[in-house]
Amino acid sequence: MIRALWTAASGMQAQQLNIDVVSNNLANVNTAGFKKSRADFQDLMYQNMKTTGAPSTNTTQVPSGIQIGLGAKAAAVTKIFTEGNITQTGNELDMAIEGDGFFQIQMPDGSTAYSRAGAFKRDDQGRVVTSDGYPLIPEIVVPSNATSISIGNDGTVAVMQAGQTTPTNIGNIQLATFSNPSGLSAMGRNLYQESASSGNATTGTPGQNGIGTLSQGFLEMSNVSVMEEMVNMIVGQRAYEINSKAVQAADEMLQQANNLKR
Repeated sequence: MIRALWTAASGMQAQQLNIDVVSNNLANVNTAGFKKSRADFQDLMYQNMKTTGAPSTNTTQVPSGIQIGLGAKAAAVTKIFTEGNITQTGNELDMAIEGDGFFQIQMPDGSTAYSRAGAFKRDDQGRVVTSDGYPLIPEIVVPSNATSISIGNDGTVAVMQAGQTTPTNIGNIQLATFSNPSGLSAMGRNLYQESASSGNATTGTPGQNGIGTLSQGFLEMSNVSVMEEMVNMIVGQRAYEINSKAVQAADEMLQQANNLKR
Protein backbone atom coordinates (compact mmCIF):
# COMPACT_ATOMS: atom_id res chain seq x y z
CA MET A 1 0.00 0.00 0.00
CA ILE A 2 2.84 2.39 0.86
CA ARG A 3 4.40 1.54 -2.51
CA ALA A 4 1.24 2.65 -4.30
CA LEU A 5 1.31 6.00 -2.50
CA TRP A 6 4.86 6.78 -3.63
CA THR A 7 4.25 5.46 -7.15
CA ALA A 8 1.21 7.66 -7.67
CA ALA A 9 3.05 10.62 -6.11
CA SER A 10 5.84 10.24 -8.69
CA GLY A 11 3.20 10.35 -11.42
CA MET A 12 1.80 13.58 -9.97
CA GLN A 13 5.29 15.12 -9.92
CA ALA A 14 5.87 14.07 -13.54
CA GLN A 15 2.59 15.62 -14.68
CA GLN A 16 3.33 18.81 -12.76
CA LEU A 17 6.52 19.16 -14.80
CA ASN A 18 4.53 18.43 -17.95
CA ILE A 19 2.10 21.25 -17.16
CA ASP A 20 5.03 23.58 -16.41
CA VAL A 21 6.46 22.91 -19.88
CA VAL A 22 3.08 23.38 -21.57
CA SER A 23 2.54 26.64 -19.65
CA ASN A 24 5.87 28.01 -20.84
CA ASN A 25 5.00 27.10 -24.43
CA LEU A 26 1.67 28.90 -24.19
CA ALA A 27 3.25 31.94 -22.53
CA ASN A 28 5.58 32.32 -25.52
CA VAL A 29 3.04 31.76 -28.29
CA ASN A 30 3.75 35.28 -29.63
CA THR A 31 7.50 35.33 -28.95
CA ALA A 32 9.44 35.72 -32.21
CA GLY A 33 11.81 32.83 -32.86
CA PHE A 34 10.63 30.83 -29.83
CA LYS A 35 10.88 27.05 -30.07
CA LYS A 36 8.47 24.90 -28.11
CA SER A 37 9.60 22.29 -25.60
CA ARG A 38 8.40 18.76 -24.93
CA ALA A 39 8.75 16.86 -21.67
CA ASP A 40 9.97 13.26 -22.05
CA PHE A 41 9.43 10.71 -19.27
CA GLN A 42 10.80 7.33 -18.23
CA ASP A 43 9.45 4.62 -15.98
CA LEU A 44 11.35 4.06 -12.75
CA MET A 45 13.02 0.88 -11.53
CA TYR A 46 11.01 -2.29 -11.02
CA GLN A 47 10.75 -4.51 -7.97
CA ASN A 48 11.19 -8.15 -9.04
CA MET A 49 8.93 -10.39 -6.98
CA LYS A 50 9.29 -13.36 -9.33
CA THR A 51 12.01 -13.55 -11.96
CA THR A 52 11.03 -14.37 -15.51
CA GLY A 53 12.53 -17.68 -16.64
CA ALA A 54 13.14 -18.95 -13.12
CA PRO A 55 12.81 -22.76 -12.86
CA SER A 56 9.47 -23.93 -11.50
CA THR A 57 10.44 -27.62 -11.67
CA ASN A 58 13.42 -29.55 -12.98
CA THR A 59 12.05 -29.38 -16.50
CA THR A 60 9.93 -26.21 -16.61
CA GLN A 61 10.42 -22.47 -16.28
CA VAL A 62 8.24 -19.59 -15.22
CA PRO A 63 6.96 -18.02 -18.49
CA SER A 64 6.39 -14.58 -17.01
CA GLY A 65 7.56 -13.12 -13.74
CA ILE A 66 6.18 -10.46 -11.43
CA GLN A 67 7.61 -6.97 -11.74
CA ILE A 68 6.06 -4.05 -9.88
CA GLY A 69 6.87 -0.62 -11.33
CA LEU A 70 7.70 2.21 -8.96
CA GLY A 71 6.44 5.17 -10.98
CA ALA A 72 7.69 7.69 -13.51
CA LYS A 73 10.33 10.39 -13.73
CA ALA A 74 11.26 13.21 -16.09
CA ALA A 75 13.98 12.14 -18.53
CA ALA A 76 14.43 15.32 -20.58
CA VAL A 77 12.81 18.54 -21.74
CA THR A 78 13.57 18.72 -25.45
CA LYS A 79 13.46 21.81 -27.66
CA ILE A 80 11.64 21.23 -30.95
CA PHE A 81 13.37 23.26 -33.68
CA THR A 82 10.73 23.09 -36.36
CA GLU A 83 10.20 26.33 -38.28
CA GLY A 84 7.53 28.74 -37.11
CA ASN A 85 5.23 30.75 -39.33
CA ILE A 86 6.84 33.60 -41.28
CA THR A 87 5.10 36.97 -40.80
CA GLN A 88 5.69 40.03 -42.96
CA THR A 89 6.52 43.16 -40.96
CA GLY A 90 7.96 45.58 -43.54
CA ASN A 91 10.71 46.60 -41.10
CA GLU A 92 13.99 46.72 -43.02
CA LEU A 93 15.99 45.30 -40.09
CA ASP A 94 13.64 42.37 -39.44
CA MET A 95 15.03 39.11 -40.78
CA ALA A 96 13.66 35.58 -40.88
CA ILE A 97 15.79 32.48 -41.42
CA GLU A 98 14.22 30.10 -43.92
CA GLY A 99 15.83 26.77 -43.11
CA ASP A 100 18.58 25.84 -40.66
CA GLY A 101 20.76 28.38 -38.93
CA PHE A 102 21.10 30.82 -36.06
CA PHE A 103 22.08 34.46 -35.83
CA GLN A 104 25.31 35.00 -33.90
CA ILE A 105 25.06 37.47 -31.03
CA GLN A 106 27.94 38.95 -29.04
CA MET A 107 27.30 38.93 -25.30
CA PRO A 108 28.67 41.57 -22.88
CA ASP A 109 31.28 39.08 -21.55
CA GLY A 110 32.63 38.51 -25.08
CA SER A 111 31.05 35.09 -25.57
CA THR A 112 28.81 34.20 -28.50
CA ALA A 113 25.12 33.38 -28.16
CA TYR A 114 22.75 32.20 -30.87
CA SER A 115 19.21 33.19 -31.78
CA ARG A 116 16.42 32.55 -34.27
CA ALA A 117 14.73 35.85 -33.47
CA GLY A 118 15.48 38.38 -36.21
CA ALA A 119 13.91 41.52 -34.74
CA PHE A 120 17.01 43.72 -34.92
CA LYS A 121 17.44 47.45 -34.30
CA ARG A 122 20.13 50.12 -34.63
CA ASP A 123 21.92 51.51 -31.58
CA ASP A 124 23.42 54.98 -31.15
CA GLN A 125 26.57 53.87 -33.02
CA GLY A 126 24.61 52.51 -35.98
CA ARG A 127 25.33 48.87 -35.06
CA VAL A 128 22.70 46.23 -35.76
CA VAL A 129 21.72 44.90 -32.32
CA THR A 130 19.06 42.84 -30.54
CA SER A 131 16.32 44.36 -28.39
CA ASP A 132 18.75 44.14 -25.44
CA GLY A 133 21.49 45.99 -27.32
CA TYR A 134 23.67 42.94 -28.03
CA PRO A 135 25.43 43.37 -31.42
CA LEU A 136 25.13 40.98 -34.31
CA ILE A 137 28.24 39.01 -35.33
CA PRO A 138 29.88 39.85 -37.76
CA GLU A 139 29.31 43.45 -36.74
CA ILE A 140 27.18 45.47 -39.14
CA VAL A 141 27.38 49.26 -38.78
CA VAL A 142 24.82 51.31 -40.69
CA PRO A 143 26.05 54.80 -41.67
CA SER A 144 24.11 57.69 -40.15
CA ASN A 145 23.28 59.10 -43.60
CA ALA A 146 21.82 55.81 -44.88
CA THR A 147 18.39 56.29 -46.40
CA SER A 148 17.56 52.60 -46.89
CA ILE A 149 18.96 49.17 -46.03
CA SER A 150 18.90 46.12 -48.28
CA ILE A 151 19.63 42.59 -47.01
CA GLY A 152 20.03 39.85 -49.59
CA ASN A 153 19.08 36.20 -49.23
CA ASP A 154 22.78 35.40 -48.90
CA GLY A 155 23.25 37.89 -46.02
CA THR A 156 24.79 40.71 -48.06
CA VAL A 157 23.96 44.06 -46.44
CA ALA A 158 23.94 47.18 -48.57
CA VAL A 159 22.76 50.72 -47.88
CA MET A 160 21.73 53.63 -50.02
CA GLN A 161 23.32 56.82 -48.73
CA ALA A 162 22.16 60.38 -49.24
CA GLY A 163 23.63 61.89 -52.40
CA GLN A 164 24.62 58.54 -53.92
CA THR A 165 23.00 56.68 -56.78
CA THR A 166 24.47 53.21 -56.14
CA PRO A 167 24.22 51.11 -52.97
CA THR A 168 27.25 50.55 -50.73
CA ASN A 169 28.05 47.10 -49.31
CA ILE A 170 28.62 47.38 -45.54
CA GLY A 171 29.00 43.71 -44.57
CA ASN A 172 27.78 40.14 -44.75
CA ILE A 173 25.67 38.30 -42.19
CA GLN A 174 26.91 34.83 -41.32
CA LEU A 175 24.72 32.11 -39.80
CA ALA A 176 25.72 29.26 -37.47
CA THR A 177 24.49 25.66 -37.56
CA PHE A 178 24.83 22.78 -35.09
CA SER A 179 24.83 19.02 -35.47
CA ASN A 180 22.33 18.78 -32.58
CA PRO A 181 20.34 22.02 -32.14
CA SER A 182 18.20 20.38 -29.43
CA GLY A 183 21.34 20.21 -27.28
CA LEU A 184 21.65 24.01 -27.14
CA SER A 185 21.16 25.53 -23.69
CA ALA A 186 18.41 28.17 -23.52
CA MET A 187 19.50 31.42 -21.84
CA GLY A 188 16.27 33.39 -22.10
CA ARG A 189 15.93 36.62 -24.14
CA ASN A 190 15.53 34.44 -27.27
CA LEU A 191 19.17 33.33 -26.91
CA TYR A 192 20.89 29.95 -26.80
CA GLN A 193 24.42 28.99 -25.88
CA GLU A 194 26.60 26.19 -27.13
CA SER A 195 26.91 23.04 -25.02
CA ALA A 196 28.81 19.78 -25.16
CA SER A 197 25.65 18.09 -26.44
CA SER A 198 24.99 20.57 -29.26
CA GLY A 199 28.44 20.28 -30.77
CA ASN A 200 30.54 23.17 -32.04
CA ALA A 201 29.02 25.89 -34.18
CA THR A 202 29.69 25.80 -37.92
CA THR A 203 29.40 29.22 -39.53
CA GLY A 204 28.80 29.99 -43.17
CA THR A 205 27.06 32.08 -45.79
CA PRO A 206 23.26 31.83 -45.88
CA GLY A 207 22.08 29.60 -48.70
CA GLN A 208 25.28 27.54 -48.87
CA ASN A 209 26.16 24.10 -47.46
CA GLY A 210 22.67 23.45 -46.14
CA ILE A 211 22.37 26.78 -44.29
CA GLY A 212 19.04 28.59 -44.57
CA THR A 213 18.50 31.84 -46.42
CA LEU A 214 17.46 35.26 -45.06
CA SER A 215 14.23 37.09 -45.80
CA GLN A 216 14.28 40.83 -45.11
CA GLY A 217 11.13 42.42 -43.74
CA PHE A 218 9.86 39.17 -42.24
CA LEU A 219 9.93 37.56 -38.77
CA GLU A 220 9.80 33.92 -37.79
CA MET A 221 7.12 33.54 -35.13
CA SER A 222 6.85 30.92 -32.40
CA ASN A 223 6.32 27.33 -33.54
CA VAL A 224 3.85 26.76 -30.68
CA SER A 225 0.42 25.45 -31.73
CA VAL A 226 -2.15 26.71 -29.22
CA MET A 227 -4.57 23.89 -30.02
CA GLU A 228 -1.90 21.23 -29.57
CA GLU A 229 -0.75 22.72 -26.26
CA MET A 230 -4.34 22.96 -24.99
CA VAL A 231 -4.81 19.26 -25.72
CA ASN A 232 -1.52 18.47 -23.96
CA MET A 233 -2.64 20.53 -20.99
CA ILE A 234 -5.94 18.66 -20.72
CA VAL A 235 -4.16 15.30 -20.97
CA GLY A 236 -1.63 16.34 -18.32
CA GLN A 237 -4.37 17.65 -16.03
CA ARG A 238 -6.37 14.45 -16.28
CA ALA A 239 -3.28 12.32 -15.73
CA TYR A 240 -2.48 14.38 -12.62
CA GLU A 241 -6.07 13.93 -11.44
CA ILE A 242 -6.08 10.15 -11.89
CA ASN A 243 -2.77 9.85 -10.04
CA SER A 244 -4.25 11.83 -7.17
CA LYS A 245 -7.18 9.38 -7.19
CA ALA A 246 -4.69 6.53 -6.89
CA VAL A 247 -3.18 8.24 -3.82
CA GLN A 248 -6.66 8.59 -2.36
CA ALA A 249 -7.50 4.93 -3.09
CA ALA A 250 -4.27 3.72 -1.46
CA ASP A 251 -4.99 5.90 1.56
CA GLU A 252 -8.51 4.46 1.89
CA MET A 253 -7.14 0.92 1.68
CA LEU A 254 -4.63 1.74 4.41
CA GLN A 255 -7.47 3.13 6.49
CA GLN A 256 -9.43 -0.10 6.06
CA ALA A 257 -6.39 -2.13 7.11
CA ASN A 258 -5.93 0.04 10.19
CA ASN A 259 -9.57 -0.52 11.18
CA LEU A 260 -9.34 -4.29 11.16
CA LYS A 261 -10.03 -5.92 14.52
CA ARG A 262 -9.32 -9.40 15.76
